[in-house]
Amino acid sequence: MLAGQIAEARIRSPVAIDVPNLRIVLYPDPSLRVRAKDVASVTDEVRTVAEKMITLMFEADGIGLAAPQVGIPWRMFVCHVPVNEERSVEAGSATAKPEVYINPVISEPRGELVWYEEGCLSLPDIRGDVARPETVTITALGLDGERFSRTGSGLLARCWQHEVDHLDGVLIIDRMSQISRLKNRSAVRRMERG
Repeated sequence: MLAGQIAEARIRSPVAIDVPNLRIVLYPDPSLRVRAKDVASVTDEVRTVAEKMITLMFEADGIGLAAPQVGIPWRMFVCHVPVNEERSVEAGSATAKPEVYINPVISEPRGELVWYEEGCLSLPDIRGDVARPETVTITALGLDGERFSRTGSGLLARCWQHEVDHLDGVLIIDRMSQISRLKNRSAVRRMERG
């Protein structure tokens, strides 16, 4: 069975999630390469997993974490881009508190493609330049099960796009500039060898 087939089998398997033991999975874990499935409904289990993901994100000093990064094939991610001198909630470039996005869809990319160095909690110590639209709109369900839409820019928009990539099985190493790929080639190979 190929790695992708193993991860796909996990998706179909009705196994209860061991929330207390969730951990951030590292590349090349096959769950990072599978397109996640929509969350059917916002249940207590979904809320509990989201809470654990927020905890893990903070423990790892991250600003976003997608469900596939903890081995769960759900279209869900959490993020918190804190306010600072350059980012504000009012300007749509930060969040007041951690937020949960269930079955998110990105639309309306606007502005130039901006190159910016990104990292990833599943690829520790690997950083590279990735081009993304400056401003996007996201539509998702919240933990209350209600649909909402927001437009964001800067680091917040970049975080949303990075996490939605995870839900599609896409990693920053797939989107990096050629120079960044070359710079990180040996570190990626070390991770692939385990």
